[in-house]
Amino acid sequence: MGLFSFVKEAGEKLFGGSQAHAAPAPAPAAPAAAPAAPSQDELNARAGKAIEAYVASQNLGVSDVKVQFHGPEGKVTVTGTAPTQAVKEKVTLCCGNVASVTSVDNQMGVANPEPEAQYHDVVRGDTLSAIAKKFYGDANKYPVIFEANKPMLTHPDKIYPGQKLRIPPLAK
Repeated sequence: MGLFSFVKEAGEKLFGGSQAHAAPAPAPAAPAAAPAAPSQDELNARAGKAIEAYVASQNLGVSDVKVQFHGPEGKVTVTGTAPTQAVKEKVTLCCGNVASVTSVDNQMGVANPEPEAQYHDVVRGDTLSAIAKKFYGDANKYPVIFEANKPMLTHPDKIYPGQKLRIPPLAK
């Protein structure tokens, strides 16, 4: 499936923006009452757990999902098992359409392999109808794209610039 790129500033706000990027520089000796700032490893682990929880909340039927977040690069690596290729692709979108994530390496296995979908990066002015026209030649096929991106999409009019959408092949 490969490495997928995403817009860092777009997406769900699952964890503190600047916290996810880099650990703070070590401070001079602080009074005993002040708590120590979390390390980069701790921040990465928290972000990974937040993304895992977000994927789980989508009820996609995946198992053994583990997410590693590498804050300085904004890279997510996800492992586990998906029941279908479509679900594996939805997990990629769940992980990537999160603020502070710039790329996703989806290493999940698939129980029932099938052809991979195409992807579209939403730009200002895009609608699902326009995207359907571009990929399928028929604006009225927008429900296919909407269904392919549920449950991340809750309404056909709620897409935003920077979001990556899954464009499945049309059934023959």
